[in-house]
Amino acid sequence: MKQAAIDTKDVRATSGPPVLRAEGLSKSYGPITVLTDVTLDIRAGEVHAIIGENGAGKSTLMKLLSGHAAPSGGTMKMAGAQVAFSDAVQAEDAGIVLVHQEILLAPDLSVAQNLFLGRELSRFFAVDDKRMNRRTAEVLARVGCTARPWSRVGDLPLAQRQLVQIARALLDDRKVIILDEPTAMLANDEVDALLDIVRSLRAQGVAVLYISHRLEEVEALADRVTVLRDGKMIGTWPAADLDQRQMAELMVGRELSMLYPPKREPVEAEPALMVEDLSVDHGAIRGTFSVKPGEVLGIGGMIGAGRTEMMEGLMGLRPAQAGAVRVNGKTINKPDVGTMMAAGVVYLTEDRKGKGLLLNEGLGPNLILQALDMINPGLRLDRKKELAATRETVKEYDIRIRSLSIQAGQLSGGNQQKLLLAKVMQANPSVVIIDEPTRGIDIGNKSQIYRFIDDLVRAGKACIVISSELPELVGLSDRVLVMRAGRFAAELTGTDITEQNVVYAAASSGNDTKGRKRA
Repeated sequence: MKQAAIDTKDVRATSGPPVLRAEGLSKSYGPITVLTDVTLDIRAGEVHAIIGENGAGKSTLMKLLSGHAAPSGGTMKMAGAQVAFSDAVQAEDAGIVLVHQEILLAPDLSVAQNLFLGRELSRFFAVDDKRMNRRTAEVLARVGCTARPWSRVGDLPLAQRQLVQIARALLDDRKVIILDEPTAMLANDEVDALLDIVRSLRAQGVAVLYISHRLEEVEALADRVTVLRDGKMIGTWPAADLDQRQMAELMVGRELSMLYPPKREPVEAEPALMVEDLSVDHGAIRGTFSVKPGEVLGIGGMIGAGRTEMMEGLMGLRPAQAGAVRVNGKTINKPDVGTMMAAGVVYLTEDRKGKGLLLNEGLGPNLILQALDMINPGLRLDRKKELAATRETVKEYDIRIRSLSIQAGQLSGGNQQKLLLAKVMQANPSVVIIDEPTRGIDIGNKSQIYRFIDDLVRAGKACIVISSELPELVGLSDRVLVMRAGRFAAELTGTDITEQNVVYAAASSGNDTKGRKRA
């Protein structure tokens, strides 16, 4: 560690006046206070990281600074003069822009139309598409986005949409850019490109507020770090004074035990799921694999390698054919969602907000959606059973809520993921496929999700984990299959499961060397 103990003194930078200063910012919704007395300076040419667990108040603080919400108390100053924003447009006019974690783009419009939405360029009283496309191409190249300006946003992968959203924030000169979990949907090479963009903005004198659960990014990028916990500011430190473990301990307020559960002994059993020659999207993605009870099979590879598409094809969520699919020895002739679930296979989507949960519904309707026949076998809904199942699940999965009547969309990211896991487990599956289990989740909830997965496999379930986070893939998996260009490129077991071997198999087209078995 970089220092024996963490000095909790609040540190302020001393070079030049802040471009934006928040003094005593607080926010309440009725009787509930979600942010209390936050004071911080944001300086030009600095990357200032804001970290904390889900529910710590990070998103609320960002909304106050960017005009998306009004503070209940406190003030903000720019260049020494007090400011108050009635909406996000006023904040953007003042040079402050928030790039949301959620994708807030119009899917049916082109990339260029999204970038210039509400500020279209015109020529002779008509929209100048050529000039907008030209300018869009320049900004997309700046963020490493390969999408074409005229491409429909709804047809782009999630990672490309995230880059488009970042590009939109860079169209105009900005004094302060707030990035909320900007790398949550990006592959490793795309993350590196984004970090270079942030460093470039810093070099240009832009103040960057950077919110991320990936502490390795914070350590590599930030000049200063502010920690929030339970809606309160714990302090601000020079990033050089904190390592990742110290950051995590400040976030949760206690010393962290080992993040990943200990690895289990190798399993000797017949596969719970065996898939032979699965062909997805007319052969663009193809593979054979199996997973045993009590085993975590990790699926690694770059974004675009076909990991998600492979599992969606298996579940019948996209066009697919298979030589054979067997679940617990039973042959599935034509896989689809209903058949696979009935056989005991469930899938947790990587897009919990778009595909996994009904955000405008309560916890109960979300929980019983995939196990309706089990909880409500009759023609009428049994509200008592639904309520009992909800209460039991909230306790078992430690879903932290103020009221059972809360909507799923009002939960933090970590609690939404726990709700999604609880939802699919209502069907009592034997095989659980989890796509990006901790995307956008804080360190405390990550540890809980990992232990839930460990509990599943120790209870005899088979688990497939798709993850873009290499430490997670290595820390959880008993065996790893690495995909490249729609095919399994390598199988890693035992001590060969390392980040270096995963990257090599995912990125190299050469022959595998010792210790890397071809899949």
